[in-house]
Amino acid sequence: MNIFTSMAEKARAGIRTWLRIQPAMNGTFTLQETLDYEGNAIKNRIWYRGESEELAQLYKQLAGDRTRFWSATSTAGLEIRKIHVGLPAMLCDMLASIVVDDMNLIDTGSRQEEWDKIAEENDFIELVKQAVTEALYIGDGAFKISFDTTLSQYPIIEFYPGDKIEIIRDRGRVREIIFKTVYHSGTREYVLLEHYGIGYVRYKLVNGDRECPLDTVPELAGLSDVVWNDNFMMAVPMMFYKSARYEGRGKSIFDAKIDNFDALDEAWSQWMDALRKNRTKEYIPENMLPRNPYTGKVLKPNAFDNAYISTEVSMKEGQTNKIDLVQGNIPHESYLATYITALDLCLQGIMSPSTLGIDVKKLDNAEAQREKEKATLYSRNNIVGQLQKVLPKLVDIVFKAMDTFHKTPIKDIDIDVTFGEYANPSFESQVETVSKAKQGGIMSIEASVDELYGDTKDDEWKQEEIARLKAEQGISDMEEPALNMQADGFSVDGTDNSFTGFDNK
Repeated sequence: MNIFTSMAEKARAGIRTWLRIQPAMNGTFTLQETLDYEGNAIKNRIWYRGESEELAQLYKQLAGDRTRFWSATSTAGLEIRKIHVGLPAMLCDMLASIVVDDMNLIDTGSRQEEWDKIAEENDFIELVKQAVTEALYIGDGAFKISFDTTLSQYPIIEFYPGDKIEIIRDRGRVREIIFKTVYHSGTREYVLLEHYGIGYVRYKLVNGDRECPLDTVPELAGLSDVVWNDNFMMAVPMMFYKSARYEGRGKSIFDAKIDNFDALDEAWSQWMDALRKNRTKEYIPENMLPRNPYTGKVLKPNAFDNAYISTEVSMKEGQTNKIDLVQGNIPHESYLATYITALDLCLQGIMSPSTLGIDVKKLDNAEAQREKEKATLYSRNNIVGQLQKVLPKLVDIVFKAMDTFHKTPIKDIDIDVTFGEYANPSFESQVETVSKAKQGGIMSIEASVDELYGDTKDDEWKQEEIARLKAEQGISDMEEPALNMQADGFSVDGTDNSFTGFDNK
């Protein structure tokens, strides 16, 4: 027994000796960021603009990987036409459209008439669509509220994208937003910095690192700092995704997709280059070349409608001169598979192909189409959720700013922003589903009406519809009869009343 014990101890000691785990040494890693936030925003803006010449110029100036399609330079004599498919702009425009087009009327209660005039004056729907689009590809932005009685008697609402603002935060809370506007006076460029904070607006004009008087630019001569007592800021920031690279700023939907966009452009450009190089070639014997009917001279080839290659006449016996048409074999299926794979990578996590009218899987039934729309639905729900936080706050601050400007007491109002349904089943299928649930006894009339009409009808209409349905089905709501508890010997006020008619023995 002692022998086995000593062997076990030796084995454990051997394991302890062999398995030695050393703590990790502290190390320092140095990474060089290629672009700051403003530079990254400019890059994303060029991708959204979608001009192939601008993309080529941009990537020739950017430091980094030179093997990218838009960075690479072709060998002399082997140039390739670089084509941009325009997918980034389509993504942002489509997402903005399916969100804003479903936005219902903004309910401002007792101040609805005022808001309708303000919204009409500022073309609010188009403003929100522009804001959503720019916040998606830039990363974030902010609404700015100002007054200019020479232009309008109502507040002026503007949206500044992220590359034209700076957000100052204090422990995660927005303390100040600086709006940047470029002005030109003579040959010099100036930047107006508008500091919007809680209870103040301050103006500063700079030329490079040097501060200048506001009247240096004639149109800014009338500006002066503004201070008010109420606790609100006449600016509202907006972002849909948080950036992991730039603290406190938003993330563009392009940030993780730039390499995929580059690969998609390369796949399409190579396909088109293969088509160009494999066009039909026409070989014509010299004695059969097209000639001018008046002079007899051989007509020169035309690249558009009369391209040919001249060949020598065969002098062999038994040979006949004929025109040969030759065309290379293009692997269309390989190019198509590459293009579809690149397209899927670009759209993953953002939008389904069917939203853009692309049916790469050839599934035409309604259920499959709805399944493919889920990616779009998730992105839309995230944008809608953020807008339902930002827009009520924006409308509330617009009214507060207007009340402060006109020196009237600020009124608290309830603001409601609702959105319609997107990609939900047809009304007929909804009726069928709700009817089965109602007949099965697992759904009430109230729940069925709410499920069937959703946000397309207001609460008042739904209550009226519920009352009509109950009346048609012979269901009536009756108040419970009041019981005279006192008369039966029960106490309703805590006193003890004696029972009558019972034997207490």
